[in-house]
Amino acid sequence: MKFIFSALLYLCIFSNIQAADLPQEVREALKRQHIPLASVGIEVRELHSTSPLISVNAQQGMNPASTMKLLTTYAGLEILGASYTWKTEAYLDGKLDKGVLQGNLILKGYGDPKFNIEQFWLWLSELRARGLRDIQGDLVLDRSFFNIPEHDPADFDNDPLRAYNVGPDALLLNFNTLRLRYLPDGNRLKVISEPPLEGVQLENQLTAPSAPLPATNCENWDDTIRIQARGDSVVLQGGYPSECGEREQNLNVMPHTRYVAAVFNAVWQELGGTLKGNTREGPVNKDSQLFATHYSAPLSEIIRDINKFSNNVMARQLFLTLGTANPAHTTASIPLGEQAVRQWLAKKRLNFAELVLENGAGLSRRERISAHHLAELLHSAALSPLSAEFTASLPILGIDGSLKKRLKGTTSASNAHLKTGTLEGVKSIAGYIKSKSGKEWILVFLINHPNSKLGQVAQDSLIEWVQKQ
Repeated sequence: MKFIFSALLYLCIFSNIQAADLPQEVREALKRQHIPLASVGIEVRELHSTSPLISVNAQQGMNPASTMKLLTTYAGLEILGASYTWKTEAYLDGKLDKGVLQGNLILKGYGDPKFNIEQFWLWLSELRARGLRDIQGDLVLDRSFFNIPEHDPADFDNDPLRAYNVGPDALLLNFNTLRLRYLPDGNRLKVISEPPLEGVQLENQLTAPSAPLPATNCENWDDTIRIQARGDSVVLQGGYPSECGEREQNLNVMPHTRYVAAVFNAVWQELGGTLKGNTREGPVNKDSQLFATHYSAPLSEIIRDINKFSNNVMARQLFLTLGTANPAHTTASIPLGEQAVRQWLAKKRLNFAELVLENGAGLSRRERISAHHLAELLHSAALSPLSAEFTASLPILGIDGSLKKRLKGTTSASNAHLKTGTLEGVKSIAGYIKSKSGKEWILVFLINHPNSKLGQVAQDSLIEWVQKQ
């Protein structure tokens, strides 16, 4: 992801820097990577202390990258409730007789963040079990619950096929992604695509690279592959490094409506159903009859995927949903989501004057929050009746999620629940640490600098230092 800082940011002189208590190993790690203290925001405080142990530039609003998801998920728990579920409805627009629908099937979405292919298959099986077999009309998709601008997946970093660039949608299915599994077998390479997409062709034109890829570079194994979405074809070109073994990637290859249609047709045919008409968008009309409703997993489970795996589109779905907690709001929008968050913060007497929200996921060049206020947010969450659900959603250091390999095998592993964030020019981490003395600590470490990707050593040094306290 290309995160371009303006010249103004480079020249900006940050105030409120207090580095006297910053451990020497952390200062030296930053210095080695040419990251000035003016480009970091740090706060470390004991959970029940009223003042921080370490405060470096903590009042300055900074880009938090995906640690902004901490705000969205905590707000979601308290505004919507841990047991909140999303629904997706199926309506019959016509008469159903002996398995034949003389009319249209309408699917209406309400923003379910995790309506995956397995759940969709089971739901369509339920429609069959309820007596629907042949649809003589159209498949109509009602996406009107989200009142949002058209999303351009190339807008953020001109890489529209990346799964993290999938936009929110009221009828989001399977994250709108196609999973490709690369299976090398000697001189042959098999590519499996999931889920099945009716009418979509996978053209595998991959060859072995002219020179073997060093094993140490397998982390960037997909750099040698060029992927193009051409209408209803996904074309793979370039070279696949077979020495890297089996790999997989998720791609955003088509608009939401086309994706739902392709998956529906494939699954519906597999279940023995037929669809005579086409797929189109449209609203549920007053004469339509509710036929079946699918309910999502509860919010307490949803936020685990959002935080542990830093799922951007799920966070965006949640952020939009927050505005509909008010019964007066019959559709979701970005302004209403932001309004709900700010009203909730005000109610909790959390005054975050520097806060800038765009989508609640942190996949943004605009979003801002300070290290101090992120620490205040974590302190509030720790005292919330829903603290167990919130903390359980965070990756465990050295164990799972985005922290599975970080500081693995050290004494700090298993003793911290932390959320990470990474953009080009941004590297952040925030959460809770249990030190060897049994004390609970809050740590926030934000870096906004062109060399930020080199800042992990400094962040890890601070984590280990806190864990020893």
